Amino acid sequence: MDKKVLYGVAGLCLVFAVLMAGCVDTPAEDGKKTYVVGIDGEYEPFSYLGDNGEFIGFDVDSVKWIAEQKGFNVEIQAVAWDGIIPALQTGKIDMVYSGMSITPDREEKVNFTIPYWQVNQSVVALADSEVTMDQFTNGTLVIGVQRSCSADQWMQKAEDEGGLFGEEKYNQLVKDGNIKLYDSFPMSMVALEQGLVDVVIFDDANVESYIQGKSQFAMVGVIETGEYYAVAVRKDDNDLRELMNEGLTELMASDKWDELIAQYIVEDVAEPTVEPTTNETVVENVTAVETTPAETTA
Repeated sequence: MDKKVLYGVAGLCLVFAVLMAGCVDTPAEDGKKTYVVGIDGEYEPFSYLGDNGEFIGFDVDSVKWIAEQKGFNVEIQAVAWDGIIPALQTGKIDMVYSGMSITPDREEKVNFTIPYWQVNQSVVALADSEVTMDQFTNGTLVIGVQRSCSADQWMQKAEDEGGLFGEEKYNQLVKDGNIKLYDSFPMSMVALEQGLVDVVIFDDANVESYIQGKSQFAMVGVIETGEYYAVAVRKDDNDLRELMNEGLTELMASDKWDELIAQYIVEDVAEPTVEPTTNETVVENVTAVETTPAETTA
């Protein structure tokens, strides 16, 4: 084969591969746009794999409802949490809709919609353990946490910044093995059950869902971090942000919202047992909404 022809074919293949790799926000056969939604695939009750082999959960069902109401299609794609923002920035996904807390660090990289849920951080241990919150906050326990989650980021901040350890102490605790990082929350809970860590820290709604009916686990305490979940989009994707803002507003005002809460959310979330931390996250032009019944919101 002529080298020019060969190079031409190779070039076309390369272009096709690139187009396919970045095939997001494109019209489907029905003429509707398809947005690729990045999720944490092990984030029950918000986004996880159901018994039928398809992703389900509060957030997954929410975005599907919004898509139906607003006239677009969605493709749900599980992405490693520590790589989910880079995946969004490079166009591999169009949005992150999977319990992502609004934080100042993330606001530098993405734009957020209006918030739709509020969480605090729960610390959980084995039921027969005698560990205390003082031991946790002093850093004398072996702590399990999902890497790059908001609990992980919170521990890295200093106390005067609304965090816990500060970067220097955090790094030393990781080096000494007193903080162990896992790729997912369920992996950290398996480590807890196996005695590899003393406690696990994670979002309260997820912890409550995971330990429900499992007598081997017990809540040690709750830290009132007052975080808000929102949908993340690229910095320049204002149209999608506004579309999702409209969809979220309609969803939270609908009967579907109450159905989703009843279906997925464990509502007996424990009251905070640690002094509130300072949360100075400001969401520009956004009014926070009350998303859970008063008796379940810390």
